[in-house]
Amino acid sequence: MGIVNYQNDQHQNNRRWSVRWRLGAIALLMAGMGAIASCSADSTAPTDSNPPAVEAAATETATEAAETASTGETDNTSDIKVIVTLTSLTADLVHTLDKDKLAGIPGSSLMREDSRFAGLEVVSAGRAEPNLEKIVALKPDLVIGAAGFHDKTLNRLEELGVKTLATDVNGWDGLKALTTDLAQQMGADPQPLLGRYDACLAKAPDSAPSALILVSRQPLLSPNKNSWAGDFLSKFNVKNLTADLQGKSPFDGYITLSEEKVLTSNPEALLVVNTQDNLLAQLKKDAFWGKLKATQTDAVHTFDYFGLINPGSVASIEATCDKLSQLPSSDG
Repeated sequence: MGIVNYQNDQHQNNRRWSVRWRLGAIALLMAGMGAIASCSADSTAPTDSNPPAVEAAATETATEAAETASTGETDNTSDIKVIVTLTSLTADLVHTLDKDKLAGIPGSSLMREDSRFAGLEVVSAGRAEPNLEKIVALKPDLVIGAAGFHDKTLNRLEELGVKTLATDVNGWDGLKALTTDLAQQMGADPQPLLGRYDACLAKAPDSAPSALILVSRQPLLSPNKNSWAGDFLSKFNVKNLTADLQGKSPFDGYITLSEEKVLTSNPEALLVVNTQDNLLAQLKKDAFWGKLKATQTDAVHTFDYFGLINPGSVASIEATCDKLSQLPSSDG
């Protein structure tokens, strides 16, 4: 009964403790359309059931925690020693804050391409669901996932007595708040990361062109101001022509455009997201493409998915800062 009571108390504490930032809706967006294959690295579909080994490992973890509680020691979040992350951004943040505390990572291309993460346990792969057995076996003090995307997985882990954090970053303020919160929970110093963010934003020019971001072709999708990309453009004084538009798109922060709307907006610059199916080459086949001011003046710029659409990692964000800072000044 002591273990059961502990798990129930822990479950309630986890729910009060969890902070719901915003992240993952855009990964669902791209995974659903198949427009950007790279996003599937962090995309997972949590399971509702687990093999017996998961239950056994979870019971062992809960038992150890209950024994600690029985000694009179309190649950102190600064005691977090082992962290598993399900997104590339939080893996990067945790590693940067205290690399020794990161034990499990997602099967993201960003992780595979970065030698800092070599040797760490990969707990998800592509669009496959996270491996709960692997996660629980690591005996994490904290598991971090994307709100709205990893909810079932995080809820199941909470039921097994594992503390979780759901993140959702849709702007720079959210990124800074998440970084500060993680640092506080880990007993780490957030200032080096916050300094990198400030240095990144300091590259924003005083004047930038009007622009339209295109992230897919069928349908034509573009971010408004309620998205990471939209907030990024505003910080760099780029006039996002879809910033204030609302539409019927099922994805928060994104709207569906008609070809007529693109022609009417007639941006000074077009920002096209790189995709494996070569979105730019596909767009060039459309009749409206050659009629745009941006295409006629060779003001078409390609951007990586990570950084502009999904934060991805601090390095991805910094690369996007560099590229946005190089956009030509507005004609106006």
